[in-house]
Amino acid sequence: MSINIEDIVCPICERILGSNDTISKHHLIPKSKGGKHSETILIHNICHQKIHSVFNERELRDDFNTIEKLKNSEEMQKFIKWVAKKDINYYQSNKKMKKR
Repeated sequence: MSINIEDIVCPICERILGSNDTISKHHLIPKSKGGKHSETILIHNICHQKIHSVFNERELRDDFNTIEKLKNSEEMQKFIKWVAKKDINYYQSNKKMKKR
């Protein structure tokens, strides 16, 4: 039995993932910080971009390495509230990323 990607919910914003070209795989522990074989989650590209614009890789490894911890961040909560109103295929490139 195959899983239809369009039926899977993004664990960050809790919207349906939609088409393959709007999703990506996020390592809960960054690969560069020892997480090459760590748990990964499928999330919207815009959610993935936001995570990496808010947190650097050390913060992701040490403090924000679970879905719950990511979602409980004040900045991510604001983002989730904002993105919840967007179409599942909405994507806006985020210019700023935290230094690694």
